[in-house]
Amino acid sequence: MAKDPVLMVSVLAQADSGTAAPGLKVYLPLVLLFVLAAAFAVFSVSLGPLVGPSRYNKAKTSAYECGIEPSPQPLVGGGRMPVAYYITAMLFILFDIEMVFLYPFAVNAGALGVFGLVEILLFIVTVGFAYAYVWRRGGLDWN
Repeated sequence: MAKDPVLMVSVLAQADSGTAAPGLKVYLPLVLLFVLAAAFAVFSVSLGPLVGPSRYNKAKTSAYECGIEPSPQPLVGGGRMPVAYYITAMLFILFDIEMVFLYPFAVNAGALGVFGLVEILLFIVTVGFAYAYVWRRGGLDWN
């Protein structure tokens, strides 16, 4: 059962030259990107305590809400941020996502045909109902 060592070396050299799995070389940039991202994440997390604040005081540890000083009583000192700001932000995200879905349709409307037109109209009607609901409930009114 003794094998020829020269034959084994040539087989191993041929396998190492890349002829055994040529398709795996395509993934090398992706693997390098993941390694770079992981190295950046580890570097950022480990660097934070070194360059962060070393002397804490009341101003550094207090909560910050857009310049309004938080207080335990809502009637004293302005209280917390009004919920209307957060609702407006969520509505902006909702309608911004609508534009993200409408843009590819506008670019490629001819290729989608009637089916694409019906689908995008259903999407606009659905978002229109949400818009009408928010408008009727007063979500767009500033008091």
